[in-house]
Amino acid sequence: MSAHDDTGLRDRVEALAPWFHNMDLGGGLWTAPDHFLGNYPRFKFERFASALPADLTGKTVLDIGCNAGFYAIEMARRGASRVVGIDSDPRYLAQAQLAAEALGINGIEFRELDVYRVAELGERFDLVIFMGVLYHLRHPLLALDLIREHIAGDLLLFQTMQQGGDAVYDVPEDHPFHVPGTFDAPAYFTDPGYPKMHFIERQYAGDWTNWWAANAACSQAMLRAAGFAIEAQPESEVYICRVAPVPFQEWQNGPMAAYPARKPA
Repeated sequence: MSAHDDTGLRDRVEALAPWFHNMDLGGGLWTAPDHFLGNYPRFKFERFASALPADLTGKTVLDIGCNAGFYAIEMARRGASRVVGIDSDPRYLAQAQLAAEALGINGIEFRELDVYRVAELGERFDLVIFMGVLYHLRHPLLALDLIREHIAGDLLLFQTMQQGGDAVYDVPEDHPFHVPGTFDAPAYFTDPGYPKMHFIERQYAGDWTNWWAANAACSQAMLRAAGFAIEAQPESEVYICRVAPVPFQEWQNGPMAAYPARKPA
């Protein structure tokens, strides 16, 4: 079915408003024509699209926090053999189903599931998309741990809101309590490039779910700590990573995640 064949498509789109993904469904129908960011997320995707495999034939993809399905649809267009989109909001999932239907994209599985329950999927994916989610989570590092522990098979496409500068301090391998020979605190904790996660107690841009704003050093450090090696940074807030050994895993008595999700029996 296309936008040109369904005269009621516009009414269906409006019934699911508001849309955060402004998508062209054809025939002059956009899902969010008055979006404050314009052609979003298309314009953002075009900045790093070339850094992802152009051909995903035979690959599996999981889009966490898929919203209205823009990235899941784009990965299906690249030939992925299996695409799953999960979100905790049923309205977003309904939007995603409608967009895929209107664009003639078949076979994407959309499920109501949050990131803390990804173990329930019971499989690993060649590409995991985790964009625009981390800063909405009360427990961000736990989410990364669970992704690495249960579902990441190879590549991770990651994006999060960053504030506090792009400087990256070369932190010491081990942190002393004091500057050697003194009782003075080490200066690196106040260095602009030291990994910092800014906690937003109230609202950010009118959204009470915006809890965290990492600086660039913190985003990178958290990815490494969870067991992801950064292979490319095609945009300031976008990282393409590959699964790597989890630091200190040999010292752990069990899974790295503090409260590991259990797979279904």
